[in-house]
Amino acid sequence: MPIPPPLSPSSLAAALRFGALDVAAFSCVGAGPRLREENQDNLVLIDTAGEAVFLRDGLPQRRRLPGWRAGHARVAVLDGMGGHGHGREAAEAVAAGLLALPPCDGAAELAQRLDGLHAGLQRHFAGAAFGHGARPGTTLTMLELPAGGAPLLYHAGDSRLYEITRTHAAPLSVDHVPATAFAMAGLLGEDDWWRQVHGEHRPQVSQAFILGNAFADPARLSDPLFELSAANLPAWLAPLADRRALALRPGASYLLATDGLWSCSDPDGWVGQWPQLLGGRAKAATMLAALFGAYDAHPAAFFYPDNVTAILLRTPDGAGREETALPDAR
Repeated sequence: MPIPPPLSPSSLAAALRFGALDVAAFSCVGAGPRLREENQDNLVLIDTAGEAVFLRDGLPQRRRLPGWRAGHARVAVLDGMGGHGHGREAAEAVAAGLLALPPCDGAAELAQRLDGLHAGLQRHFAGAAFGHGARPGTTLTMLELPAGGAPLLYHAGDSRLYEITRTHAAPLSVDHVPATAFAMAGLLGEDDWWRQVHGEHRPQVSQAFILGNAFADPARLSDPLFELSAANLPAWLAPLADRRALALRPGASYLLATDGLWSCSDPDGWVGQWPQLLGGRAKAATMLAALFGAYDAHPAAFFYPDNVTAILLRTPDGAGREETALPDAR
């Protein structure tokens, strides 16, 4: 399959409307001389009028969703697991499911519908047409944006949601990786968790959409998705539960991205540059273009080859109240 060209942050979300939010998106095979054979990432953008953008074979597609509730919106990034086979197909299948999912007003409703989609796609990919290898999987990090309501986060895998202000870039999601399982079992402390998850690059997940989870029983892969919440996370990660409502800070930016964006030798140092890279730029598309320009300009030895996809949402200054409580981002 030919490698599609990078998708411009200014064109992918062009003509889409998200109310007061300024939204831009980007996806590419990667950067540097070593590239993946295909883009197995995906994204979903559904605006307040039901206009949708997603990827098929790495290329953008547009569709009007009939009957979509006016004022409601949805954004998501997905990272198909190529190591398990059919990574692109898994991400495309979940993206298609998100296009068919009706608007949800609460975290419980959203979780119920997505858990149902997960189970249905497990049955679909168990068919003979996909062979007898390891079950495919994809990450899913999404925001449901009800009209007049708080954004709803749903998260599975090791893609991330970040909040970026002039002074910090802080994760708002927990990576579903072995280090998190060790922390939940009391075998890894806070400092070591932050160092392993955000200070190093370890592309291994303990849970993914369609794939299932290794949190419930580390000795085997269980079918359902395992929600990480205040009930099972250590206290210092409890504010970053997988399925929750968010309060957005006025003037802040929110980045949903796959792990190709920080698959480098110093991810914490690279993420620490984001506030400066994005600062002073008024438009989401300009901010995202600056971020990917810096990503692409790094020496080839810095980034490991991986697909990368991101959606940036910028809130207007002075809109709403500043309520989100953040843990120490280290």
